[in-house]
Amino acid sequence: MSDPGSGAPDADRLLASLALGILLLEPDLAIHSANPASEQLIGASARRMVGRRVSDILDFEEARILDWMERGDSQLSAHSVAIRMSGQPARQFDLTLSPINGSPGWQVLSLQISGNVERLENADAAALRAPAILAHEIKNPLAAIRGAAQLLARNVEDKGRAMTTLIADEVDRIAKLVDRMQSLGREQPEPVEPLNLHEIIRRARSVVEAAGDEGVQLVEEFDPSLPPVLGNADGLVQVLINLISNARDACKTGNEPKIVLRTRFVSGFVMNALRLGRPIKLPIEIRVSDNGPGVDPTLAEHIFEPFVSSKKNGQGLGLALVKKLVRDMNGRIGQERDEVGRDGAGGWTHFTIHLPMARPSGSKGEA
Repeated sequence: MSDPGSGAPDADRLLASLALGILLLEPDLAIHSANPASEQLIGASARRMVGRRVSDILDFEEARILDWMERGDSQLSAHSVAIRMSGQPARQFDLTLSPINGSPGWQVLSLQISGNVERLENADAAALRAPAILAHEIKNPLAAIRGAAQLLARNVEDKGRAMTTLIADEVDRIAKLVDRMQSLGREQPEPVEPLNLHEIIRRARSVVEAAGDEGVQLVEEFDPSLPPVLGNADGLVQVLINLISNARDACKTGNEPKIVLRTRFVSGFVMNALRLGRPIKLPIEIRVSDNGPGVDPTLAEHIFEPFVSSKKNGQGLGLALVKKLVRDMNGRIGQERDEVGRDGAGGWTHFTIHLPMARPSGSKGEA
């Protein structure tokens, strides 16, 4: 009989795999550690939270919650607790608080959004219906644009032909996206394959810049050693076009407007993929940052929901579609705000995507 303890995961790996946000609190209620799910829920990295008191990060509308924590020796389970985070409007959370046996004063706090599963299902249903309503209105002008690009290609020099090719390629990609919109409610996710992430980002960047740079500086901070990402090329291009375009619109009226496109490898980031029924590693990070004024705090909690937009004439479908496409690739997307940038001036808004890494050649699925 095999040893039941053989190959058992360690505590850090278990915590990183949980969909619950977990904070380990020291006796003085300073945050000792935070798992990836808590970073997503709170909208702050573990690096920014560790060492700070939990009351500096979480503002409980019920003062009794913090009083209970300060006792340090009692179990607590509470539902629909109103908590403010990072100056945003209060949200409802279910939480548990447990003392750690053998370590006086140390406690574990778990968090999850109240009614989160039902809310996601409702939001996704609306996100699927809304694009389908608009899809048939898009196809005819797309065909006209493609035809015009083909005619232009016959009468331009090589330099201009590259632009007409870009137009035709983008029309084809959008047409396929429209086809998917019309059947999203019953369609399986698009197939994924190993992709060169930086080629995808530059393709999206070229599309946005072709529409005009609006005087915005666009900077790349790429990790050249990144392995291939597992994703859908057309879907990921669409995600990045939306995010870069939104970032440009957000910062273009400011002083020295700037967008930073960053990639890096983040070990230990794991998400419980409900559709797959297992944890999945998401070590490939893409971050689109801009130094604009940021998302309206009253909308921040709902920014990925359909028909929510901070733009005057926005339809509120772009980020809902972004979230759907990222989830179809078994990835995760979040948004956060730094009030002071790393250069000490201004604030930065970040949209961060985490995606799985492609397995080495000869194997299937994610790493």
